[in-house]
Amino acid sequence: MLQQTQVSRVVPYYERWLGDFPTLEALAAAPLEAVLEHWQGLGYNRRAVALKRLAEEVVAAHDAAGGRGPAALPSDEKALRALPGVGPATAAGVLAFGFERPAAYLETNVRAVVLHELFADADTVPDSAVMPVVVAAAAHVDAIGVGARPWNYALLDYGAHLKRTVPNPSRRSAHHGRQSAFEGSRRQKRARLLRAVMAAPGGTVTDYSDSAGDDERLAAELLGELAGEGFLVCDSGHWY
Repeated sequence: MLQQTQVSRVVPYYERWLGDFPTLEALAAAPLEAVLEHWQGLGYNRRAVALKRLAEEVVAAHDAAGGRGPAALPSDEKALRALPGVGPATAAGVLAFGFERPAAYLETNVRAVVLHELFADADTVPDSAVMPVVVAAAAHVDAIGVGARPWNYALLDYGAHLKRTVPNPSRRSAHHGRQSAFEGSRRQKRARLLRAVMAAPGGTVTDYSDSAGDDERLAAELLGELAGEGFLVCDSGHWY
């Protein structure tokens, strides 16, 4: 939820999510429609689908192994990265914050700290130059008695502070770029179509075309994309 989304915006979604899906078992058993309804407003709906699939895989593996107690995420980076929607940064974040294990967690605020402190006079700095610093620091947090969780909390807070008090250091990253406008974009129309189908399932492309700017061709294309990604299904021309 926090990826590319501010904490203040995420908190109410997070609290509602945990209220209805307090365990991996609860999330795995929930209908996809309910999961997507909880996610509406956060954007990036693929992440909600990936989270549900992740829960299903973890619970299935737990049950197949005859595990006792509730299912839990693995504490191994390789196993984490094999799960749906989990890349290097997410895996490192889970290890650092969930298991308090040293992990090279590189996200925008961490990048800002490294650029500000060590690359103050450089421009277009690639992550290949930033990542070794993050890796080296992560390897030493236990030795200096800090712990992975408080260390990364401090980096995130410092990075957020820098963005409020100095010109954003992240702009000197080779990977910095402004997000494309949402208004009028395909992403916006996809989100509108998904909400329309969830609100009134069983309609046809024509019924939902107003969510794609009254463009039936585009509506059909986007609905097909959503179906291909597991958000929707089409049965005899009717969408659910």
